[in-house]
Amino acid sequence: MSFSVDELARIAIDLQSDIGHTDRFSRLITTLRQILGCDASALLRYEAHQFVPLAIDGLAQDVLGRRFALEGHPRLEAIARAGDVVRFPADSDLPDPYDGLIPGHESLKVHACVGLPLFAGQTLIGALTLDGMDADRFDSFSDEELRLIAALVAGR
Repeated sequence: MSFSVDELARIAIDLQSDIGHTDRFSRLITTLRQILGCDASALLRYEAHQFVPLAIDGLAQDVLGRRFALEGHPRLEAIARAGDVVRFPADSDLPDPYDGLIPGHESLKVHACVGLPLFAGQTLIGALTLDGMDADRFDSFSDEELRLIAALVAGR
């Protein structure tokens, strides 16, 4: 599946809108969730060996107040160390930090999980996480397309 020009334009417009950071991040994450068909998505800032949620869509609101230390979240640590798109297999033994945090699916484990590290030059500044209840939710998106999304979000 390829992104249409209209979809890429929506992402770019959301990034350039003259609104506050919080609103811009929320609108961006909502747009990405719609375009990618995610059940949940999160934009995370990296600081002091932890990820801090800046915006979420499809996750329980209390996620915004959490801090995800890399040492306690092996999937987030893998995203931070990867330097590229990370696709976790549906049967991965690594616990998902959002299991039980998708409203309406609290008793189910997330099946499809993609992590996109965000960089400013060579410095990790954050991550975009995409989650779906369907194990093959993101199979139709190439790594190249996901890298493009990460580059747009990181402002590269």
